[in-house]
Amino acid sequence: MENIVKVFKGTGFSSLSAQEIEILENHLFCIDGKGMIVKRLAPSDSSYQSTLQAAKDEQKLIELKEGQYLLPGFIDLHIHAPQWAQSGTALDIPLYQWLNTYTFPLEAKFEDTAFAKKVYAHLVDTLLANGTTTGLYFATVHEEASYLLADICARKGQRGLVGKVVMDDAEQNPADYRDEDTESALADTERFIQRVKALQAETVQGVYPVVTPRFVPCCTDEALAGLGKLAEKYDVHVTSHCSESDWEHGYVKERFGKHDTQVLNDFGLLRDKSVMAHCNFLSDADAATFKETGTAIAHCPISNAYFANSVIPIKQFHEQGVEVGLGTDLSGGYDPSVYSAIRQAVISSRMLEDGVDTKKAPEERGTDHSRITVKEAFYFATVGGGESVRLPIGRLAEQYAFDAQVIDTTVAQASMPIFDENEPLEDIFQKLLYLTKRENIVSVWVQGKQINE
Repeated sequence: MENIVKVFKGTGFSSLSAQEIEILENHLFCIDGKGMIVKRLAPSDSSYQSTLQAAKDEQKLIELKEGQYLLPGFIDLHIHAPQWAQSGTALDIPLYQWLNTYTFPLEAKFEDTAFAKKVYAHLVDTLLANGTTTGLYFATVHEEASYLLADICARKGQRGLVGKVVMDDAEQNPADYRDEDTESALADTERFIQRVKALQAETVQGVYPVVTPRFVPCCTDEALAGLGKLAEKYDVHVTSHCSESDWEHGYVKERFGKHDTQVLNDFGLLRDKSVMAHCNFLSDADAATFKETGTAIAHCPISNAYFANSVIPIKQFHEQGVEVGLGTDLSGGYDPSVYSAIRQAVISSRMLEDGVDTKKAPEERGTDHSRITVKEAFYFATVGGGESVRLPIGRLAEQYAFDAQVIDTTVAQASMPIFDENEPLEDIFQKLLYLTKRENIVSVWVQGKQINE
C-alpha cells in the first residue's frame, strides 16, 4: 500500500467497447500519488480482502454509500467558453446571422480580462459540477483572456485543452473582433502555446494549448498554413469546425473547390491530435482522410439540431474507423451537461434511421443502420473523448487517470425511480444516463483529487 494514497470501494460502470459495458460491482479502485488507477480489484480477486483491510487500517478507504455509483468523468470535446454568457438565447436564427448579431459582439468583450475571469470561472465550476472533468475549449482572439481560461482550469482542477482562436481575414470578420493581421495572429498563437506549455508543467491534471482556427471562412490561407506549421512544431492539439452547415460547407467549396476536410488536411491541420467539430457533411472520402490522419469528430447533437441543417450519420462514420467523442457546443448547444448530449445523440440517431417526413412511406423515410444505443453514446462521452485527445482518460481501468463522478440516486430533490433492491445493474446504468441531474452528482474527482462535494 506504500504507493497507494486512496482506495475507492463501490460499484461503477465503464466502457469495454462501444457496444459493451463493464459492470464493476463492489470493486476496489487503488489510486497512486499521481492520480492514476494502479490496481482494480473485483471481490473474487485473491488480494481483495487484504487490500480492503489495509486501506481501512491506514485510513485510505473511501466507500460509496447505498444508492451511489461511480462513472468516469465526462470529456466535452467542443465548448465555446465565452459563449457561456449567452447560453439559452438566440437559437432561432440562422448560423451566419447568429454569429454576427450575437456571438462576435459578445466575444469581443473578452478583451476585458475582468469580464473574462467572471465568465470563465463560473463556466468551469458549472462544468465540473455537471461531471465534465476534461474540456476542449475555444476561447477568443485575445491572448490574455485565453491564457486566463487555461489558468482557471489549472487552479480549479479541471483538465483543460484551450485554444486562442484565430480569425485574421479582414474581409470575413467584423472590424471590432478579429486578429490585427496574419503575422500577429500567428505570433500570438505561438506565444500562447509556449505559455500554456509552461503552465502545463506545473499542473497535476494537465492543461494543454490547442491550435484553433475558428473555421476556414474566418482565416486566410496564410494563417491556415502557419497554424499547421505551429501544430507540427510544438506537437499540440488542433481543433476547428468542419463541414458544419449548408452555409459553411458551401462557402469552403466555393472558395477552394473542395471540402473542408481536404482544405484542412492540405494545410497540415488534420493530425493525430486533431478534433473537428460537427462534420455533418463529410463524404466517404473525407471520413477516410479522418481515419488516415487520426482526426476525431466532436459530435454535437444539440447544436446540430439548431444550426447544422442535417443529422450526422455518426454510427456510419464510427464504423468506418473514425474516432468520435461528444461536445455540448456551448452556446450553440444550450446545456452544459454532457448527459444531455448523450441523450440527444441517441434521439437524433433514431430520427435519422426512422425518418421524419410522414408523407413518405416508412421504408423510404429514413436512413438504415443509423441509430446508436445509449451504450454507444456513453462510450463517445468517455472512452471516445479520451482517445480523441490522446490522453489516458475515460475509463475506470488500470493505467488510466482517476477522473470520476459519484452519482447518488437517493438525493431528495432528484431521487431516481429505483424501488427494487435487486434491480439489475445494467438497468440502473441506463437510468443513470437518462435521469441524472446536477443534484445527483455529489462529488467529482480529477486525477485522483476531489474537486467538489
